[in-house]
Amino acid sequence: MILSELIQSISPVRIEGSVDIEITGIQFDSRKVEKGNLFVAQKGTSVDGHDYIDACIERGAAAIVCEQTTSIHAQGATVIVVKSSDHALGLIAGKWFGEPSKHLTLVGVTGTNGKTTIATLLYKLVRAMGHKAGLLSTVVNYVEDEAIPSTHTTPDAIELNSLLAQMVSKGCEYAFMEVSSHAIAQERIAGLDFDGALFTNLTRDHIDYHKTFDNYRDTKKRLFDGLKKSAFAVTNCDDKNGLVMTQNCKAKVQTYSTRAMADFKAKIMEEGFDGMLLQINGQEVFVPLVGRFNVSNLLCIYGAAQCLGFEPMETLRVMSTLTAVNGRFEAIHSAKGWTGIIDYAHTPDAVDNVIQTINEIRKKGTKLITVVGCGGNRDKGKRPMMAQIAKHGSDQLILTSDNPRDEEPSAILKDMTDGLTAAELKQTLVIEDRETAIKTACTLAQNGDVVLVAGKGHEDYQIIKGVKHHFDDHEVVRACAE
Repeated sequence: MILSELIQSISPVRIEGSVDIEITGIQFDSRKVEKGNLFVAQKGTSVDGHDYIDACIERGAAAIVCEQTTSIHAQGATVIVVKSSDHALGLIAGKWFGEPSKHLTLVGVTGTNGKTTIATLLYKLVRAMGHKAGLLSTVVNYVEDEAIPSTHTTPDAIELNSLLAQMVSKGCEYAFMEVSSHAIAQERIAGLDFDGALFTNLTRDHIDYHKTFDNYRDTKKRLFDGLKKSAFAVTNCDDKNGLVMTQNCKAKVQTYSTRAMADFKAKIMEEGFDGMLLQINGQEVFVPLVGRFNVSNLLCIYGAAQCLGFEPMETLRVMSTLTAVNGRFEAIHSAKGWTGIIDYAHTPDAVDNVIQTINEIRKKGTKLITVVGCGGNRDKGKRPMMAQIAKHGSDQLILTSDNPRDEEPSAILKDMTDGLTAAELKQTLVIEDRETAIKTACTLAQNGDVVLVAGKGHEDYQIIKGVKHHFDDHEVVRACAE
């Protein structure tokens, strides 16, 4: 592609050199640059791409997009100076892949909890209705029925547009994607043409990155601020930030609620570990999903389906066939009569929601045994909060490792136990090894009890000292359940 075409929409501050040159590829990783490529120099959180411009020139880069002037022109490459390399990369990536988001009905899902469930079940719902669709999620990406491993909640701008382009080439009509706060802040979604945006909820998360809750909230809000007038927004008005999200939104706003007046409403008629009988906008439907948080998720899905033009009763019929997403309140029934629940809950609010749900469903006289840890190199402030919530809602608490990453597991557990009183600590087991902790919980469980294993959900690994080791909560619980 000719460079002048590639940079049409990025509004350069200055251009040094010719734009009538052929570009053979785009890269933001200097190690991948090849002859004729355009290199976009980004200021990352730990590495600054501007430091590798000379190396990219040596590798044969034909053009450089950057945020500062250099002596590159003398070395023979075209220099495009921009205000934000992150923003420019999104626009350039979209142009390179033929602006695929404009050829799809693209719906983004943002919020703290529920993104994966909502995006995944919407993908399943429209496919069950006979439409081709794609999915971009924390667990796995799908191009129609082809599974592609996921490394981030929202991919980088190049991979993101590449996946959307693959969806277009496979004839997909719809694409559903999780939109993380990191992706918005880092402009990975710049230039995408969203037809709809969904808001789940907002609780403490990623404060290590955003520094304050207000910054975190306002970053999420940018997704809705950028919607076009012809798009739609579906927001949760049970969350105090639900209507904040859509304050400056030009799109058509629809609301959902389990408690207040809203466009889409629901209530639980009956519930058990195998599912719930719900009433949604006056119609009853049984769904094989559990938990009040899932009522909100399902309402959001129903609302999105209505905004997309699907028939209400057909939507409910297909919703009755949807099953839990991997690692999201997955039930494993043991031969000894106890039930294991695997859930990705890794924030204080998510842990609280899962525990409340279990306590509402389990029979009197049974126990809830909770196994939970916290990830390393992440928000330390939530650690004592999660331990306190888990202790107060459980009959027996076992604190253990999650993904310690580069931190010492013992230091993470110390932060968690700081949230407990001396008396509570005496009643709590601290078992650093996660497998041993889970096995201990299952051994303690009796007929009718529930073992909640929280924090990792779909993940099949642990990161210890920077090394990824195979570890799957499901495998340990299933082995104990036999």
